[in-house]
Amino acid sequence: MYTKYLILLCIILVPAGAYAALDVRVGTTIRGSLYITGSLSKGSGSFVIDHPLKPRTHLLYHSFVESPEVKNLYDGIATLDENGEARIRLPSYFEALNKDFRYQFFPHGEPMPNLYIKEEVKDNSFVIAGGIAGGEISWQVTGNRHDPYIVENPIVNEVSKSTETEVTKGECLFEPLCD
Repeated sequence: MYTKYLILLCIILVPAGAYAALDVRVGTTIRGSLYITGSLSKGSGSFVIDHPLKPRTHLLYHSFVESPEVKNLYDGIATLDENGEARIRLPSYFEALNKDFRYQFFPHGEPMPNLYIKEEVKDNSFVIAGGIAGGEISWQVTGNRHDPYIVENPIVNEVSKSTETEVTKGECLFEPLCD
């Protein structure tokens, strides 16, 4: 029988008069900003916000998509009806969470050069048309978040280094790139 020990060495540098605390345990919650200057490996990752349609009673989780925009991605496979169309139904919160939609779709098994968006997103669905009856297509739609949290906390993509950033001017997060 042996005992495993977790050794945590933590150095917190804060300006004089400021307060910082770190509480590390299983299921740790950090309220406020967290900056990691090295790599982060994880089994999964998500953002969590108050559900845009039920903010007092539900949470909404989404996994990460790397992008300079706060983009959400939805995709699937659809079979076209007898008219060569498919209505794609999106989650009930789709329009409450997203704006600025972008569409992609591709036929499976046979060419369908006349595919097009017949109806853009409305009431959390859109219609793809112009295909072959019974044909199968893969589709993708993206949207940029516009929920209250992201509106109040926008992501700024490019920031000049200063005393307020993770590293100051003249320093690099990854030193070999500074050479």
